[in-house]
Amino acid sequence: MSKSDRKIQMFTKEYYAACTLGGIIACGPTHSSVTPLDLVKCRLQVNSKLYKSNIDGALKIIKNEGISKLFTGVGATLIGYSLQGAGKYGGYELFKRFYSTTLVKNEEMAYKYRTSIYLMASASAEFFADIMLCPFEAIKVKQQTTMPPFCNNVVEGMKKMYAAEGIKGFYKGITPLWCRQIPYTMCKFTSFERIVEAIYARLPTKKNDMSALQQISVSFVGGYLAGILCAVVSHPADVMVSKINNERKFGETMAIASKRIYKNIGFIGLWNGLTVRIFMIGTLTSFQWLIYDSFKAYIGLPTTGH
Repeated sequence: MSKSDRKIQMFTKEYYAACTLGGIIACGPTHSSVTPLDLVKCRLQVNSKLYKSNIDGALKIIKNEGISKLFTGVGATLIGYSLQGAGKYGGYELFKRFYSTTLVKNEEMAYKYRTSIYLMASASAEFFADIMLCPFEAIKVKQQTTMPPFCNNVVEGMKKMYAAEGIKGFYKGITPLWCRQIPYTMCKFTSFERIVEAIYARLPTKKNDMSALQQISVSFVGGYLAGILCAVVSHPADVMVSKINNERKFGETMAIASKRIYKNIGFIGLWNGLTVRIFMIGTLTSFQWLIYDSFKAYIGLPTTGH
């Protein structure tokens, strides 16, 4: 698609607003759709003996709590990850452009150091995105890992958490969330950019000569491969986020809580639920890139990646 055909000019306020909206559409619904997998994963992270397997966990939840309880935490997930998607995708595009034009002298240098730019841009975007996500992640984890659930909906959860711990209760997991999400997003965006670049380099047709559907297909494949890497890189921190949000004692420092929890679960415990997370994150990441780049193509913007 030529520049003259685009409805939105690149690197304008409208462009970043469109990317932000694309991030909301890509992240909120996809994370919400895998709530049953996330529910079983979080419970196994907190207590590895609770279920024999992921299927066993889902069946026991249906039997003991009802099929609707498979979506425990879906409200907080939808709100939290919609906000995070806005900051992550919109912020990534913004910071990528910022670092490409301020830290290097020209486009040639920007291309040479593109991996570093991808890493810095994704880390910067995720830092701010997590500030928006953290309160809802705290409610979601608390709701999913307590039986009966800590709350029935987001509003009730916010009221109860604020009454018990104040504003600090919403952000007691921010440090492990950053430790989980920033490496995850750095891996997600950087590996995606480089994987997609490698795919295009090996195809007989140049990207600009490919149809939107062909480009989106490349994004889907690149997204799934990137998602597998993301799941492995960020899983130990994901376990700690679940454990800390559920088990951190009031007034306990992050360092003391982390040390106590690690002593109880050990190194092996940091990998509880990895298999389901690889499946979940791989699927999530691929569909997020599929949706995000489909949205960009629909409004006349180029898909992500060289």
